[in-house]
Amino acid sequence: MSVWNADNIIDVAESVGIGSLNKDVVDELARDVEYRIGQVIEEALKFMRHGKRTTLTTQDVSQALRLLDVEPLYGYESTRPLRFGEASIGPGQQLFYIEDEEVDFEKLINAPLPKVPREISLTAHWLAVEGVQPSIPQNPTAADQRQQELLPKGPGANQVLAAVSGNDNVSIKPLVKHILSKELQLYFERVCAALLDEANDEYRGAALASLRTDPGLHQLVPYFVQFVAEKVTHNLKNLFVLTQMLHLLAALLDNPSLHIAPYVASLVPPVLTCLIGKHLGNSATDGPNAHFTLRDLAASLVKSIANKYGTSASTLKPRIARSCLKTFLDSHKPFGSHYGAVLGLEAVSGVAGIRMLLLPNFKAYDVVLKSGLDDESKKSQAEMVVLLLNRALELLERDSVDTLNGHPDGEELKSRLIDVIGEIMGTKVFEANRPALIAAVLEKDPEV
Repeated sequence: MSVWNADNIIDVAESVGIGSLNKDVVDELARDVEYRIGQVIEEALKFMRHGKRTTLTTQDVSQALRLLDVEPLYGYESTRPLRFGEASIGPGQQLFYIEDEEVDFEKLINAPLPKVPREISLTAHWLAVEGVQPSIPQNPTAADQRQQELLPKGPGANQVLAAVSGNDNVSIKPLVKHILSKELQLYFERVCAALLDEANDEYRGAALASLRTDPGLHQLVPYFVQFVAEKVTHNLKNLFVLTQMLHLLAALLDNPSLHIAPYVASLVPPVLTCLIGKHLGNSATDGPNAHFTLRDLAASLVKSIANKYGTSASTLKPRIARSCLKTFLDSHKPFGSHYGAVLGLEAVSGVAGIRMLLLPNFKAYDVVLKSGLDDESKKSQAEMVVLLLNRALELLERDSVDTLNGHPDGEELKSRLIDVIGEIMGTKVFEANRPALIAAVLEKDPEV
């Protein structure tokens, strides 16, 4: 005997155009529906128990339907349990419905109108700095928290009901810029305008000098960091703007009165963009090799950040080195990005990084160098990378000792160098005829 009413099956069948069903078919379908509903409820109860709850919600049922590969229901999402009422529509027939909250219509009409909400806007502020919550209007105080406990909660709460209950004193919090004094706001605007003024070198120099020495700029640090990130993102074709943003960050890092450590994670992305970005500047107006100067400046800034904050942020150097190595090994990236990647690896890991990360990949990179040197449009940039790689090998030479056991035949030595670091760099090292450099390159070669 099925608990599920067979009349429901007949009603559904008639709604889809099936006029008559065999009684045995109706009974079988009713039992199958009952089984399926029980299966869904069992799975929904599992979600409820795993959620450490005692009330079954519509989300639990939706998750159960998804688990059973059944199309989920729409229109029944709710973050609070629904209350069902029961009504009788005839002998032996019961109707269940969702109870709605009753509100006195007269009170609702006579209640004062809520305040007009402000337009939607997004902003950011520090919830806590090194575990301490700053006393700013955006962070709630103890009095605010007690007041919030008295307000209506849940998705059904609205401002009209709050006004009826007497809690219509909704506080409108000011924007973040209101916590700054007018002097600081004016200072920020003047400095930003000075840095972007291409015609006035003296004005820019004064602004950077102020950033390096002024001790009262701690409130403006997050605004300058956000300003740099925005300008770098939207001005990748403008070398002047990118250069000034790096100078701004360098000035902030040089200021001994500023605590930059909480902002290091936000400083690194724009600097890495200027270091290993694909296309920086406009080659038509700035020249094809103008961006290399910007990458040199970004590399010096990366080295400064890594040396200053590498100990406090243990993952800083490995993350930068991983990003640079990934760019260097990507043959689809332009030579400018490869140039910046080598500079970055040299800046954060020094001689050890060159020996362990760069040197083993020289031979595979030789194919990329050959194709670049053969292409007239890429030749000048490929030559810049060759010069940089040669400079990196010279760093190995300074850190190494001449350990060659005698001097093998010239052609044999050249073939060994080519086998280790590729034809282009191997030939250059061989033609330099510097035993210490050759020994540094072949230090791990078992045949030497």
